[in-house]
Amino acid sequence: MKTQNTRALFMAQAAMIAALYIVLTFVANAFGLANYAVQVRFSEALTIFPYFTPAAIPGLFIGCLLSNILTGCALPDIVFGSLATLLGALGTYALRRWKWCAPLPPILANTIIVPLVLIYGYGLTIEGISILQCYGYYCLTVGVGEVISCGILGLILLSVLEKYRGRIF
Repeated sequence: MKTQNTRALFMAQAAMIAALYIVLTFVANAFGLANYAVQVRFSEALTIFPYFTPAAIPGLFIGCLLSNILTGCALPDIVFGSLATLLGALGTYALRRWKWCAPLPPILANTIIVPLVLIYGYGLTIEGISILQCYGYYCLTVGVGEVISCGILGLILLSVLEKYRGRIF
């Protein structure tokens, strides 16, 4: 019986995290912050959740996947953007013993992968500069957005939720 309850709790937490990710992405999208070169998705603050529960890993992946589909992203963004979130969530879970490292994996995963999606999935290049320079530029812009979303907002969220860890997770 306990195993069944544990599975149900895991699935419920994952579903709630996915739903919250989608809602927060839509809020950011309404303000034009969820897509393209500079992305400040409020939902990316949730990428610290694997610090608290492994249920966040599928929750974040499914939430990102559905958000990308529902906001009309290109297929490479749907696939590789969601995989970047999955890699970030796995990394955060792996580093969960070090609280201040929680936002680093999603920042790194998105900063490395999303610029490639922007260039090859959306064809966003800058006239007169090489693909490598475009990649560097988008690494900078996406990285700044991720530092704001995951690093700043995520660590604030982590600090607040840590007080209620036993009740929520």
